[in-house]
Amino acid sequence: MSNLASRLLVPGVLALLAFGVLFYLVESMKHGLENRLIVSGWALFGLLILLGILNVRKKLIAFNLGLVRHWVSLHIAGGVLAIAIFLLHTKGVILPLGIYEQIIAVLFWSVCITGIFGTFIITTYPRRLTELGGEIVYDKIPSEMVSIREQAENLVIECSQASGQSTLSDHYDQTMDWFFRKPRFYFNSLFGGDRSVAWVNRHIDEVRRYLGSNEEQLLNDLHQLALNKSQLDKQYAHQDVMRKWLLLHVPLSIGLIGMSVWHVIMIHVYAQ
Repeated sequence: MSNLASRLLVPGVLALLAFGVLFYLVESMKHGLENRLIVSGWALFGLLILLGILNVRKKLIAFNLGLVRHWVSLHIAGGVLAIAIFLLHTKGVILPLGIYEQIIAVLFWSVCITGIFGTFIITTYPRRLTELGGEIVYDKIPSEMVSIREQAENLVIECSQASGQSTLSDHYDQTMDWFFRKPRFYFNSLFGGDRSVAWVNRHIDEVRRYLGSNEEQLLNDLHQLALNKSQLDKQYAHQDVMRKWLLLHVPLSIGLIGMSVWHVIMIHVYAQ
């Protein structure tokens, strides 16, 4: 968070100065309520357009437009400034009167909430992925899980053939097979929990006492595969959220800008 705070220092100061100038201009129009609304409204509309440019910036890789992290810092500072201008425009009212105005307000606050959530994600999850041993390519995670499951099944078969017993095989079918089939403990992983590791250790220990010494190494190998699968589950959960929050934030932002354009048009139509 310290790196983010240092990057936000300059954009934050600029945003504070911009709001100070706007607040002075609006408050100086004491006898022109309509003009005050127009000035603050246009300022908010222009800022929303500028905030939307960040998404365009990410697609312009071929152009030297600065590091993405600096644009993200500007986006965050601009988002805070947008909240301040919105409250200035509505005189501190979070949900204005009128259906149309309420729709815009709901869209605005939805964008803000998803934006705050996204800020938390982009500042904490990359560090967690590094602590997990480095980021694995998201699209390769399903195939990695299939590979681990196949190795686990082969170990169980090898153990049964070597011992002539079905103890491990039965235990695997009743418990471990569920774990290896797909990503597990999704939400626990998102909050930094180790429930998956505890689950794996418990079920491995449950069957260990019933196995002979010649099956011990195969069980240890299965245990390691399960721990590797647990790490993949955490990788999947973190990267999945980092991708999917944008699927909510971006459409809401587009909807907000679209409704704002219509709002501006209608205001000028009725003004005439």
